[in-house]
Amino acid sequence: MKPPAIGYLRRDISGVAQSWDETQIRSLAERLGYRFTKTVVFSDRTTDPIGRLLDVVGTTEAAAVVTPDLGHLGDHAEVVLAACDVITVSPETTHARPAAPALPR
Repeated sequence: MKPPAIGYLRRDISGVAQSWDETQIRSLAERLGYRFTKTVVFSDRTTDPIGRLLDVVGTTEAAAVVTPDLGHLGDHAEVVLAACDVITVSPETTHARPAAPALPR
């Protein structure tokens, strides 16, 4: 079974390109072998957008968040990376979640 992925964008950053960004997010996720479940769209007026995004990541058990670029995550890319991989459309890059440290024997 393909791992699930969600899209994420900020409408205030995408502006008139929002539909195009959503199409690119979905296409990239599917091309990389993910089962695309939904796109989460917030604005600059959304309270705690990263917290709400992480709630969706947990609920959907998303293995990755696909976003047009890291600017949509603001200064919070590391917070999202603690929960799942982050994939950007431009530049097309997969930022892998850090591996969990090995437990001592």
